[in-house]
Formats: sequence, structure tokens, C-alpha cells
Amino acid sequence: MQNATDIALSRLMAQGQVMDVLANNLANANTPGFKAGRVLFGAWLSRQGAGSLPPGDNPINYTEMRATYREDRAGALQQTGNPLDLAITGAGYFTVQTPRGVRVTRAGRFSLLPDGTIADFAGNKLLSDSGQPMQIAPGETGITVAGDGTVSTRNGVLGRIGVVTLNAPNGAKAEGDRLLDPGASGTTPVTSPQLVQGAVEGSNVNPILETTRMMTLLREFQFVTAFEQAESDRMANAIQKITQPA
Repeated sequence: MQNATDIALSRLMAQGQVMDVLANNLANANTPGFKAGRVLFGAWLSRQGAGSLPPGDNPINYTEMRATYREDRAGALQQTGNPLDLAITGAGYFTVQTPRGVRVTRAGRFSLLPDGTIADFAGNKLLSDSGQPMQIAPGETGITVAGDGTVSTRNGVLGRIGVVTLNAPNGAKAEGDRLLDPGASGTTPVTSPQLVQGAVEGSNVNPILETTRMMTLLREFQFVTAFEQAESDRMANAIQKITQPA
């Protein structure tokens, strides 16, 4: 008698996890470089013990959330005019030095620290293609970033920004809304990066589409909840009838 209730409950739990992912997408609709999260579902089969199923019976099929993944579709470019705002139009990620180690990001909104180091909003230092922090000496003017990541000022070339790809994209772990930990698989340098100066890549979240998905999910949640309530009432009525004295 519990099978229908348990199966519906597994669906409700999965829908709750999807709602969390959609809510996070909407919260980051304006976060530079953010990639929308998606949920991969699967079926978990319960065969009721090691024995074979009786003739005409079937295994119980529960809903299971297998994994979450990121949509790699690029976000729209947003022109800012800030010479240290950078966008990658092709494949790859910027590398930044954090207190936890090297991380990668598509969020290219950078600025200068007091010592002239180029860093993101959290103070993580932007790294060059040799793995060293990119730094501009005090008083330097005319900062330009070429399409291949070469940084120059009026006094000449300072270095080249490192752009890499992930060796195991599905194994990278998100840290916050902008950073990814490449994991043990590491990264590979992009030999011909495509950068745009004075612009940042926006989030690839479509707020209207995400809101529509959330509304659809809410209707499904209400339907399954109503089913759960009806099933609970049915079981209560059956128990009441069985336990009534003859």
C-alpha cells in the first residue's frame, strides 16, 4: 500500500532539488560569467530483495536526481568601457590565484589592487600564461589588452593573460557563483584565446525561461502533493474500515 506514496515522495524530493537549482539560476541572472545549472534525473529500481520477481510483477521505479551540470552556452557580451573588463568569446577560462589555490572563471570584471596587481572583485589575482600574477606598475597609462590576451601600456608589453580549458569539465566543482575548481584533472592552456577588452560576458540565464520552468515545476509539485493527500486519505479510510468491528 505504501508503494504509490513512496514513489510520489521521491518525485517531490527531486522537484525540490530542481527548484533550488532554478532559484539559484534566477538569483544569478546578472552575475558576469555565470552558467545556468541543470539537473539530470534517472530511475532507481527497487527489486524487493535478491529473489526473482513473481510472474507479472515489475520492479518499483523511483525518481532519482543523478547529477547537476552547467550549460556551457556563452552569455551575451556587455560593453562597459572599463579597460580591465575582459570577456572570452571563444573557449576557455581566466585563471586566478585564490587562498585555496588556482581557480578558473569566465567572470572578467577586473580592477587594480593598490600594488598594481590585476584582480577580481574578491581580490583573487589574475594569472598570466606563465602562472604569475598580472601586474601593472604605478603610473602606467594606456592599458590595452589584445585579442590574444597580451597586455600592454605606453611603455611596452607587460605579459599575456592565461586562458585555459578544463581537462575534465564535468568534474570541475563550483565555488560560489563565479569560480570553478578544476580538480585533479587540471587545465590545458589555450594557444589562441579570443578576448575582448572593455566588455564582460553576462550570465547565460534567460530569466523569462527560468521563471516559466519554475511555474511548470510548481504546478507539477502541486499535482503530486494533491496525489499524496488523496493516497493518504484512501489509506486512512481503508484502515478505518478494516479495523471496524464486524
